[in-house]
Amino acid sequence: MGSRNKTEVPDFILMGLTDSEEIRWVLFMLFLLIYLITLVGNAGMILIICLDLQLHTPMYFFLSHLSFLDLSYSTVITPKTLENLLTSNKHISFMDCFTQMYFFFSLAITELFLLSSMAYDRYVAICNPLNYQVVMSPKLCRALITGSYMMGFIESLVVVLYMSSLDFCKSNVIYHFFCDTTPMLVLSCTNTHDTEIMILIFTSLNVMVSLITVPVSYGSILSTILKINSTSGKHKAFSNFASHLLVVTIFYVTATVSYLKPKPSYYLGKDQVVSIFYTMVVPMLNPLIYSLRNREVKNALIRVIQKREVSRQLK
Repeated sequence: MGSRNKTEVPDFILMGLTDSEEIRWVLFMLFLLIYLITLVGNAGMILIICLDLQLHTPMYFFLSHLSFLDLSYSTVITPKTLENLLTSNKHISFMDCFTQMYFFFSLAITELFLLSSMAYDRYVAICNPLNYQVVMSPKLCRALITGSYMMGFIESLVVVLYMSSLDFCKSNVIYHFFCDTTPMLVLSCTNTHDTEIMILIFTSLNVMVSLITVPVSYGSILSTILKINSTSGKHKAFSNFASHLLVVTIFYVTATVSYLKPKPSYYLGKDQVVSIFYTMVVPMLNPLIYSLRNREVKNALIRVIQKREVSRQLK
């Protein structure tokens, strides 16, 4: 961010979602509720997985990191959005804006690769169950997690360095509720072609890796499930598979719609609605989907509660 001195704007103004006082209060209450559910749901998932030994498996190892990522990148965006809805101060400093952008992209890209790792984990579990423990060893799980975080934080650093090197002298008003690339590129008075190409290349590569890993894994899983003779076995496998598929579909579709398009096609209302889905709604839905559709999580919660009751009675 060495070019900070070149910019003519000391800070930015996040215009948010609406100017209507009544709608702002409705959105504030709605987003606050979503955020609280996100905090409780994801923190609860992490806690249950940590406390219950029966959930110390590769699948739940990945799921705990998914909950951590959802909790984290929702926290990067939502509190500032709530502040802007509640107060008239919509200013965000240059440094805070790019810090928000860096951590949001780091965590979101990490989740993209994590979902690919989870798809591979489910592929091995359903298509090659006898060798599952051997293939999905702790060493491989740690390597997949480490690689996901490295890709996320390195890619995000490159994007933010490119973005922060631009001159923002047209206006300091960001027509969005957080510091995102597309509405900020519109404000630049310098040539943004190289930055747009770089973002498009990174997004395309990320999506390409995911589209190779996820559909191949899920296609093989679906083929294997259909070959299961037992009705109960088929139902159990498909129920587990459906949870992953639903999470992946929501995240990928909303993220792809937002970032795999050129700057001129940016449309304020539509893009903001899509952004609400992947910044707030998806992090809230993930723990609900996995807990409501997963009997192991429900049983683990019951065991944790029972242990606490026994411990309290012994005291």
